Amino acid sequence: MDASWRQVVAGRGRARGRAAAVPSPGNGVPLGGAGGGRGKRFGGAVPSGPSPGEAATLAAAGRRQRSSAGEAMQTPGASELTSQRKFEEIKKANQAAARKLVEEQGSSSSSEEEGDEDLEGKRGKIVANTFVSYTTHTDGDIHELERTKQYVNEAFQTGAMTCLICIASVKRNQAVWSCSGCFCIFHMPCIQKWAKDSQFLVTSVTDDDFGKKDYPWPCPKCRFEYKRSETPSRYYCYCGKVEDPPLDPWLVPHSCGQVCEREFKPPCGHKCLLLCHPGPCPPCPKMVTTTCHCTKAKPIARRCSAKQWSCQLPCGRKLLCGHHKCENPCHAGNCQPCPRVSRQKCVCGKKEAERSCASPVWHCDQVCGKTLPCGNHTCEQVCHVGACGECPRSGKRSCPCHKSKFSLPCTEDVPTCGDSCDKVLECGIHRCSQRCHRGPCETCRQEVEKQCRCGKHTKRMPCHKPYLCETKCVKMRDCQKHQCRRKCCPGNCLPCDQNCGRTLGCRNHKCPSVCHRGSCYPCPETVEVKCSCGNAKVTVPCGRERTTKPPKCKELCSRPPTCHHPSQQKHRCHFGPCPPCHQPCQRVLEKCGHLCPASCHDQALVKQIGRHQPVGPWEQPAEPAFVLTALPCPPCQVPVPVECLGKHEVSPLPCHAVGPYSCKRPCGRVLHCQNHTCMKECHKVTEVVGRSGKNKAGQECLQCEEGCSKPRPQGCPHPCVLPCHSEACPPCVQMLKFRCHCKITFLYVECQKITTADINEKNLLSCCKNQCPKELPCGHRCKEMCHPGECPFNCNQKVKLRCPCKRIKRELPCNKIRENQVSVECDATCKEMKQKASEIKEAEANAALEEEKRRQQAELEAFENRLKGRRKKNKKRDEVAVELSLWQKYKAYLLPVFGVVVAGLVWYIAHGLD
Repeated sequence: MDASWRQVVAGRGRARGRAAAVPSPGNGVPLGGAGGGRGKRFGGAVPSGPSPGEAATLAAAGRRQRSSAGEAMQTPGASELTSQRKFEEIKKANQAAARKLVEEQGSSSSSEEEGDEDLEGKRGKIVANTFVSYTTHTDGDIHELERTKQYVNEAFQTGAMTCLICIASVKRNQAVWSCSGCFCIFHMPCIQKWAKDSQFLVTSVTDDDFGKKDYPWPCPKCRFEYKRSETPSRYYCYCGKVEDPPLDPWLVPHSCGQVCEREFKPPCGHKCLLLCHPGPCPPCPKMVTTTCHCTKAKPIARRCSAKQWSCQLPCGRKLLCGHHKCENPCHAGNCQPCPRVSRQKCVCGKKEAERSCASPVWHCDQVCGKTLPCGNHTCEQVCHVGACGECPRSGKRSCPCHKSKFSLPCTEDVPTCGDSCDKVLECGIHRCSQRCHRGPCETCRQEVEKQCRCGKHTKRMPCHKPYLCETKCVKMRDCQKHQCRRKCCPGNCLPCDQNCGRTLGCRNHKCPSVCHRGSCYPCPETVEVKCSCGNAKVTVPCGRERTTKPPKCKELCSRPPTCHHPSQQKHRCHFGPCPPCHQPCQRVLEKCGHLCPASCHDQALVKQIGRHQPVGPWEQPAEPAFVLTALPCPPCQVPVPVECLGKHEVSPLPCHAVGPYSCKRPCGRVLHCQNHTCMKECHKVTEVVGRSGKNKAGQECLQCEEGCSKPRPQGCPHPCVLPCHSEACPPCVQMLKFRCHCKITFLYVECQKITTADINEKNLLSCCKNQCPKELPCGHRCKEMCHPGECPFNCNQKVKLRCPCKRIKRELPCNKIRENQVSVECDATCKEMKQKASEIKEAEANAALEEEKRRQQAELEAFENRLKGRRKKNKKRDEVAVELSLWQKYKAYLLPVFGVVVAGLVWYIAHGLD
């Protein structure tokens, strides 16, 4: 869209009135003519400039201003008074013109809608007059002509031409590209990006082919394929003659205004005579002289696009059977096969059957059976033509392995040669090792090291068996969304076979393609936006029907009355329901025969409640929706006395509700159990003849299904199993489930035993006869049987007690140890072992101290030698050999041995005493 200041400037100056498409009087071309090049070109749609009266007023004022200025220039010596007077005249004229322009603009704003409708009507008539020469004569192809007319109509309508890639309107001043297959129009940047993305997605399937092959790219709508070199890079008109066609308000948008001159499809030798136009070229309108298909009728003049015609006389050409002639009317192409039936023999002449005359040659299912020239065998071919040929067993014949040849009579079979078969087996690698034999060779059973198809595993197995591992491929398919998951995949993963199913940009259809990368193709469907009656319509891409304003229609509403009245007020075509009827209903009520006094209620506004479910708490409550619904006549309200079903009361009811009714009270009749009454809501009761008492329950009353309400014995939680009864309840025999005293085992005891037992019996019944699992304070388990209360603390279990050095141990009762009545002391042997262990530790510490001192002395001597700076030879001469003692040499080996011996001695003493 142009800026506001550019639109304002476009409306000024001369020849800025509204542009109307004027047809050429000579050739029926839609747009063009004189004056098309004189008007200045606008950006976008034609701007709404001043009316012809306004333009004339402004032009007159401009001419006066220019003439006065010219006079002033021609007479430079005129007086100042004359110049001032002329200036005032021009000023007044300009003010009057401006005032008139403002008034006319204010008055024309109210009739803007009518002006738009008139302009649309004129445009429709102009386009219809453009193609009138195609329909004045007969035999024109109306279907192709309607397509061209539709494209031209859409080119003039604002918002009708839409780019399917970006789903935006195509404006007059935007560079576009038109597909040569479906003639759909796209923005130039959009189609360039589409072609680039399409080629990238195709070439990036494999890394080896990336950028090497010239893959085509498809049209977004019709999938017509183009080469990479055909990617649009420049903006041309529809016929392709002019690059960057100038914007002219008197021409079709994106048209050059020249004659199209494109060849018709299919080619007939003529060229299109319309001016440069969108869409396909109409059928060829040239008149040619041509004969019918059978050339029997005289030549007549017909349209070049419909020059093939039939005279409807019998064809008369001889059919392929050679006996009959074609009886069909004059037609194009070859004649149909002969439809007649005749008796014909087969090829061998043994059988005869009725067959179609169009296929006289046929074969039966019998074997020939003729004797061959050898005289020993017969022909085994099925119903054939010509001689049977020589015997297949005559001449030189080879053995089964084809290494030896024999000349034998045809009555003898060829013997085996005894050599190895040596034929290549089915595996294609090994050969048959058997002797020459008849029949097929056996399967290859040699074991070979086989590699699976994916190359990840190897296995030694028979050669004839294929090896497929169980490893599933984890590579992504070409859609980059799903894994291959094929077992033993060699790497060439199959294309993804799942359906894409994503919703397209139109929000109406889903992508029918298989799963793919990138964005889905735009929806190629188109939708017709029609008025209510369907006479006016406009075609838009799918998805734009929600935002496209329906076309206006001036036809009267032809809908029949929606109410029961015979007529309604006349009004124009409109969307939605017709205006509601306000006449009295006056219908006769069916039940009482009264007339309905209410106004017509066949179309009443009813508020919809509870239809809309909010998505979440953030959604704002929507406004209530009102729907036109036919309401029934209001019911008659005359009161009528009626008795209730249970004969409890008599109440007046409205006339429309007269009939059996319930007073909503309980029935109250005594049931058969004689303990309860019927609690059912007031209902009909059939009285039984001879029954005493009117308050007895009938067969419609409820049956007493209540249980026994008598009190149960103390401690019994179960209800009485009998229904409502008068005698005493039977004893409860149900089992009670409860835990024993130790809370581990579930016990099941009859309810009556528990409720009738005393305390000792209950304790006995609650015992599980197992050892008590509770722990005493000393940590041992209780030795008593399952019992209630706390466990007695009298533990006599034997416990081991050791001396402080852990060498001496004794078994004593647990209760004596806890009371500190006994203890175990160390003896002399324990003290002697402790003393020896301390001496060994002290000797090890002294040896380590001596070793540390000697190491420090050696480091000190080495440091002093480095300070003296002697040569290596003198060092060797002055070095003093220090002899190591036996302990220093072998202490690394003696210490572990000594430790093992001491540990063994201690273990022996400890276990020997036990």
